[in-house]
Amino acid sequence: MSVDKRVVLLQVGAKIAYWRTIKGLTQAQLASVTKLSQTTISKLECGSYNDNISLSHVIDIANALKIDFTVLLEFNSMERDMWVVSEPE
Repeated sequence: MSVDKRVVLLQVGAKIAYWRTIKGLTQAQLASVTKLSQTTISKLECGSYNDNISLSHVIDIANALKIDFTVLLEFNSMERDMWVVSEPE
């Protein structure tokens, strides 16, 4: 089974955006607390940050949002089903 990394990055980014909104923070405020740029936060939320997300960034963002970092990396079965890339037979 292959995983579509782009889908996973989009899902992580959506979780960051969701929790940031729930906590009442702007991208600029989250950037300030995490010492990341607003552009980086924006790219992370869009799933387009250099085709990867540093675990260190995820932990910093989770700490700033006052949530367990695993919340940003947990996926239910429906979310995981979206990752699967069909292998040619």
